Order: sequence, then structure tokens, then C-alpha cells
Amino acid sequence: MPSRPRQPEPAPAAFAAADRLHSAAIHLLRAIRVEDKASGLSGPRLSALSVLVFGGPRPMSALAAAEQVQPPTISRLVRELERDGLVERVRDAADRRVLQVRATPLGRRLMEEGRRRRVARLAAALEGLPPADRKLLARSADLIQRLVQPLRTPPSRNTPPTRGD
Repeated sequence: MPSRPRQPEPAPAAFAAADRLHSAAIHLLRAIRVEDKASGLSGPRLSALSVLVFGGPRPMSALAAAEQVQPPTISRLVRELERDGLVERVRDAADRRVLQVRATPLGRRLMEEGRRRRVARLAAALEGLPPADRKLLARSADLIQRLVQPLRTPPSRNTPPTRGD
């Protein structure tokens, strides 16, 4: 398989901003994910369920791709989620040969409650900021959303590894 051309090195200022944003995003998610303990599910199971609840039903292969895991791993996760009544496998309406995995009402409720807890924790922290800072963060969230689409393209094999915080 041919590799993609190596991307040019970003300008130092852009790299520094990206590094700070990367670190801040990871620390923010770590701070609010303490709320996930209430779900009783492991991180990988919550992640797979989240893809199905907020992204919609999909075949096992697409779920594995979204979670960046191999088929045996996603098969195990789906079996565990099925056992708990959080997902189910259903035939695709357009192509009856295809099995889709979808969240059950119980799975949807569990994820929505977890999201509410996370967002409430973050909102409580935001209340401590001045209104101008909250407005700036809201605008920043819009900008981050704009960044997401181009980042969904898989990286080139020649891209150097990034440091994880």
C-alpha cells in the first residue's frame, strides 16, 4: 500500500499551540471522566457504546474502525455490551445481509446520563469563570469543531509519533 506524502513541518507557533491544545484537551477529558465510574462500564465499553449512541448504528467493521481496534476486540466488546442489554445486532433495512450494531434504549439512557454528568461537572467549573472567559471558551469550542473534520483523515505512515500526555 503506498504511503501518503509526508506533511510539511508546521510553523513553530502552530506546533506550540497544537501541543498546548492537545495537552489541555487530554487533561480536561481526564478531569471529567471521573463521572464515568457511575456507569459501571470500562472505558473501552463506554467508548464503543458512545460511538453507537451518538454516531448511530453501524456494522461491526465500521465500529472497529471507529474505535481503532481489531475485529476480535470489537467482537468481545459488543458481546459484553449485548450481555448487559446495552446494544443489539439488527439486520440493515437497506441490505438484509448486513448486521448492524445499535444501542438499545437502556444503552442510550446510560450514555445520555453519563454525558449529562460530565457536562454538569464541566458547567460547574465554567460558572467560576468571568463571563468574557466563558464566551471565549464557547467560541473556542466552535473552532475546535472546525478542526475535527480534517483530523479524521488517517495520518501518513511517515508522520512522526506524537507524545501522549
